[in-house]
Amino acid sequence: MEKPYFEGWYFKHQKGDDMIAFIPGKADSGAFVQMIAPTGSRFFAMPELTHQDGCIQVGNCIFSSAGCRVDLPGVHGEITYAALTPLKSDIMGPFRFFPMECRHSIISMSHSLYGSLCLDGQMYHFDGGMGYIEKDSGTSFPRAYQWVQCSAFPFPCSIMVSIARIPFYGIRFRGCICAIVLDGKHYRFATYDGARILVSSKEHIRLAQGQSLLEIDLKPSPSGHLLYAPKLGQMSDTIRECCNAEIQVRLWEKGALILDASSQHAACEFVTPEK
Repeated sequence: MEKPYFEGWYFKHQKGDDMIAFIPGKADSGAFVQMIAPTGSRFFAMPELTHQDGCIQVGNCIFSSAGCRVDLPGVHGEITYAALTPLKSDIMGPFRFFPMECRHSIISMSHSLYGSLCLDGQMYHFDGGMGYIEKDSGTSFPRAYQWVQCSAFPFPCSIMVSIARIPFYGIRFRGCICAIVLDGKHYRFATYDGARILVSSKEHIRLAQGQSLLEIDLKPSPSGHLLYAPKLGQMSDTIRECCNAEIQVRLWEKGALILDASSQHAACEFVTPEK
């Protein structure tokens, strides 16, 4: 009997208040594309998804490192991507060698966008906007986790933080992965590098690692929009994602403040298990 499995990619497009993200993927329950925007979210069941040579084709939609072509009911258009910004090494670190409930990959921390999308008759122009791409695969999303991503700052900066309860060989521990690209320099906080989670709440994150300290203040919307999430290979769970949350990020190294930036365009998810 085959082990339950899912895989999905997250293609985010942002320019100012306009944000549209697509999640092409497949699970044991079938192929799909999800879409999320400030106006709401949608789920499109698809007959199949193929992934070959970095190109994802699902229905009439194509997603790749070069851009996306979208043809869905009520949503269509094409966006081209400039050069991607991958991390220097796998964000999972040594955990990439172990079977994990959910394996996270960052494909591009930021890249420029060119093109437009038409959503319900309204045009959204993304020329000069910023994109972000990641991937998740495994059997299920964590039962409890927090995820924050933002690339819309006044200067070149992109951040992704994920904190989760992780099952690992019969135990559960709370771990974190965080990547920051600031003016071309890469910073990382991760459990496998000794990072400590000092605070993890819906409104505040505080991580410490060596002589580095990261603080994030968040003001998400009250509810966010519904997305379907994998549970034992089936897209049967639900989560909520906020598209345009307010965020304040501060990063210290050896006591010196090297980043102090704010944005009103962060994406975030905060999931707690049902009691």
